Amino acid sequence: MDKRTRMHCLLHAPFEGPGIITDWAGKKGHQLGYTRLYNGEPLPVAEGVDLLIIMGGPMNVYDFHVYPWMEDETAWVASLISSGKPVLGICLGAQIITVALEAGVFPGKHKEIGWHNLQFLPSLGNFKICNDLPPTRKVFHWHGDSFDIPEGAVRIASSKAYSNQGYIFRDRVVALQFHLEVTPANVMDMANNCRDELVPGPHIQTQDQILTERIDYKANQQVMFRFLDYLHSFIS
Repeated sequence: MDKRTRMHCLLHAPFEGPGIITDWAGKKGHQLGYTRLYNGEPLPVAEGVDLLIIMGGPMNVYDFHVYPWMEDETAWVASLISSGKPVLGICLGAQIITVALEAGVFPGKHKEIGWHNLQFLPSLGNFKICNDLPPTRKVFHWHGDSFDIPEGAVRIASSKAYSNQGYIFRDRVVALQFHLEVTPANVMDMANNCRDELVPGPHIQTQDQILTERIDYKANQQVMFRFLDYLHSFIS
């Protein structure tokens, strides 16, 4: 492209930002705009968005009565997907995409919080994003809901706790239930703001375990970069 790509990020909480996605945008020379929905900011004009990023948040996607702006957001996301623009949803963002595609989101049996193993499925190879990935890697999770795979989408990831951890819809829509984008500061922000969820459970780590995990952040971030490169390839 001759012009700079206009990326736009929908934010649901001040402590769940885009992490290293901002680094990717900066290195590529792309614009990155924000809508802070938690502050009542209006949704952007769809024609001004080339690549949409939908971040996570502590709320549930079906809590329209608590967060009425989520209903408008979901309808707007559905319209943007229908227009054929590339979209990435992370955690709550993935659930919003799922509802926009008229599939189900529902409470899981157990919350999954902390650093847990994720399996990327062979189906991911069909999209030529990460052909050389090890089948299992440890990534960051913070969710209690799960989703059905929408009709026409391809499931690409699973974990011991949740069989549906990610999918790709019509090539250019990526929904990830887990967090590849996080930095140590992002993880600390989430742990500090949502520590009331850190109660004993089969898939819940303590705050100390979360913050002291000796994870290779850079390795996961490079996978995030590959997903972004893949989605950017659809912009003409």
